[in-house]
Amino acid sequence: MQSILSAVDVSASTESSATAVSWGPIIAGAFAASTLTFILMLLGSGLGLSMVSPWSGSGASVTTFAVSTAIWLVIVQWLSSGVGGYLAGRLRTKWVGIHTDEVYFRDTAHGFLAWALATLLVVGVLGSALSAAVGSGVQAVSTVASGAALGASAGASANAGGAPTDNATSYLVDSLFRPADPSKLAAASPDGDAAAVGQASRILIASAAAGEIPADDKTYLSQLVAARTGLSEADAKARVDALVAKVQDAKVKAKQAADTARKGGATFALLGALSLVIGAFIASAAAALGGRQRDDEEALFISSR
Repeated sequence: MQSILSAVDVSASTESSATAVSWGPIIAGAFAASTLTFILMLLGSGLGLSMVSPWSGSGASVTTFAVSTAIWLVIVQWLSSGVGGYLAGRLRTKWVGIHTDEVYFRDTAHGFLAWALATLLVVGVLGSALSAAVGSGVQAVSTVASGAALGASAGASANAGGAPTDNATSYLVDSLFRPADPSKLAAASPDGDAAAVGQASRILIASAAAGEIPADDKTYLSQLVAARTGLSEADAKARVDALVAKVQDAKVKAKQAADTARKGGATFALLGALSLVIGAFIASAAAALGGRQRDDEEALFISSR
């Protein structure tokens, strides 16, 4: 009984009251990692913007840009996490009377905590500055494409008579007062050309919103084109069919572009998560390496004295 109590007393006396977490090295490693991440992201954004171009055929393809971005994210995590983890392990104080496996676990934990804190700093503190720096260049590239789309949309709205709600109402009113003979539209309006163009624009906008053009609207468009241009009904119908085919082709291309953007966003998110996992592993391994080198250097220094 006395021996058991003695063993308990010895165990209690050797247990340290200090925490095993050294927040100083962790914070230092996190600041170093987040700063290096910010610098590398700025460098990567500059290299990425130099690869893309608003001119067709003069920039890198979407696949090349996506692969380059993924590789760069891994490189950023590898370098910044390695530096932050190594500093967290190298700067911590020596743990005395601790088993080697426990020292290895504490070092890897310090590296992981440094990586986690650096990630939070980049997302929370440096996120706005990074978004402003990268977004200014991205906006300059995207404005070229979006400006054309906005201009086309504004032109269609102006020709059709205003807002989308007004266009839908005007389309219904046009169908209500649509003349049986489209050639009489000129006589019913002081400006026959403007009235014909307005009705045709509203029909096309309504068909684009609905996904298809009704047969009676297509017939009326053919008659309207024939009345306003002097073409035969067959030629006018062929012209309308060609226009409808162009509208459908533009719609398919828009869907393809949206699907490509969706896939690109999903791929970027998955690769971003993968790069973060790689960064956590590298930070833990680098901290273990830095801690072991710190203990070896101190042991070598003590033995040489």
